[in-house]
Amino acid sequence: MRADFLKFNPLKLGEEEIAEVVDTLRSEWITTGPKTKRFEEDFVRQFDCKSAVALASCTAGLHLALAALGIGKRDEVITTCMTFTATANVIEHVGATPVLVDVEPDTLNLDLAQVEAAITPRTKVIMPVHYAGHPVEMDALRALAEPRGITILEDAAHAVGATYRGRPIGSGENPCAFSFYATKNLTTAEGGMLTGSAELMDKARILGLHGMSRDAWKRYSKSGSWFYEVLAPGFKYNMTDIQASLGLWQLKKLAGFQQRRAEIAAAYTKAFSACDLLETPVVRPHVGHAWHLYVLRLKSERLSIARNRFIDEMTARNIGTSVHFIPIHLHPYYRETYGYSPEDFPVALDAYHRMLSLPLHPGLTDADVADVIEAVLDIATKNYVRRAA
Repeated sequence: MRADFLKFNPLKLGEEEIAEVVDTLRSEWITTGPKTKRFEEDFVRQFDCKSAVALASCTAGLHLALAALGIGKRDEVITTCMTFTATANVIEHVGATPVLVDVEPDTLNLDLAQVEAAITPRTKVIMPVHYAGHPVEMDALRALAEPRGITILEDAAHAVGATYRGRPIGSGENPCAFSFYATKNLTTAEGGMLTGSAELMDKARILGLHGMSRDAWKRYSKSGSWFYEVLAPGFKYNMTDIQASLGLWQLKKLAGFQQRRAEIAAAYTKAFSACDLLETPVVRPHVGHAWHLYVLRLKSERLSIARNRFIDEMTARNIGTSVHFIPIHLHPYYRETYGYSPEDFPVALDAYHRMLSLPLHPGLTDADVADVIEAVLDIATKNYVRRAA
């Protein structure tokens, strides 16, 4: 057993990020300024985006996109039940109704047949989540949405660096929000990016800084003006130059991070595929998986312990894990507000009871990966329930 505890997802920051932050602290800009602008430009260039706005979080990006699209009361937004609560919360924030649908059994992404069945005349937006970093089937989703005039707003919190049919996630005209939270593939501690058409990003930029007129952030610089106008009742969602300083270097390192994540995921899959007590993640051939998460599912009917006990056993072996996610319809607010029962979304419910996320980050050594594999296989085989002859 390991002598030290292996954290589920520690930070991967280097001296370059530290030096860039120090440079920012010694400059005249620590809030939104030239480094935030440069981070936006670098992000656009790297992922072939139409335009981008750096923000305080992915949640802020999703909220701003809905607000900029004019989504509000009496509108409906279809999204997945297998996601973090922020995805549904922002729909509530604009006064619209979240319409939850179940997920595909393999990818745990939106089940598009159920999306189609959920569309009504009030449906204005479909919000897919690229779960764990595996892209949603975007061609099929566009075929559902575009003829009906429905906007696709991508929750790409897990998907920075992912591709669909060779195109980077976030490169389309439709809005797409990324997360740079501390555990993400690219981090600015807290932060996010919203991408999409230049017209929509102009609206989002204004709404993201109190609704003040364009370039109001420059008002304290020599080239700026004290005068500004409030064009809409906006929010305080801007990214700071301190955060962007981390992002500038994390973006440069991302390809290397992604390669290491893919290597670790491949090692896990090779080891666990040979064990008939475990279900490994899938990767469809036409996608580039970001591997934000490695979600293993237990074949519970063949084990004498449930998922929670399995996690306890991993912890006892000094290995950190997590669960992604508690489905939205199980949370008290959504359950009580919309009258959901646990069985309303059976695929998500079944996956939730069987899943755990294994350590997956570029700082893992080969020895760390071997320790995780050994622990998982040891717990599984020791708790194997043999079938009757």
